[in-house]
Amino acid sequence: MIMTNYMDLLAANSPWNLILFMVIPVVAAEALVAAEFYALFLGEGKNAGWRKFEKQLGIFAGVYFTGVVTYLLTSVIPTLEWKGLLDQIAVISYLLGIIPLGGIALLELGILWQDVSSEKRAQKHFQLLIGFLVISHIAMIFGMADPTLSGWSPEPVHREMPMDHSHMMH
Repeated sequence: MIMTNYMDLLAANSPWNLILFMVIPVVAAEALVAAEFYALFLGEGKNAGWRKFEKQLGIFAGVYFTGVVTYLLTSVIPTLEWKGLLDQIAVISYLLGIIPLGGIALLELGILWQDVSSEKRAQKHFQLLIGFLVISHIAMIFGMADPTLSGWSPEPVHREMPMDHSHMMH
């Protein structure tokens, strides 16, 4: 089966690339969603533990994904041979995930939106989190598609096989 570069990357060095590039960032984002819901559900006064967990996890996710994107941009992306539009959408969408996840880390570190109410900060946090989940799912969907669907075709492989068998010992 022909795979996009996105899927090739996740499948290579199994299971480590899958864990490092997919499992850790997505589980962190999904845990952030759960923490956000618990914090909202419990309301003010009872959610301090969830807010602290959410803050630490948001910083971790943003810093971790910054490292992942930096590695990919410097070591992997320059070596890619693009496999059409679907491949580009998958890889670029994945990389764009740094905007919302990095934004969450900057928000939790007090660098972004420091002069807004805690309610407004929570709203921004949730919007960034939803943005990451949407972007990462776009990357997954396009990454799992066959790149030939967008018109890309692999280079034909020519293998020269000698047809003269006189040199073989019988």
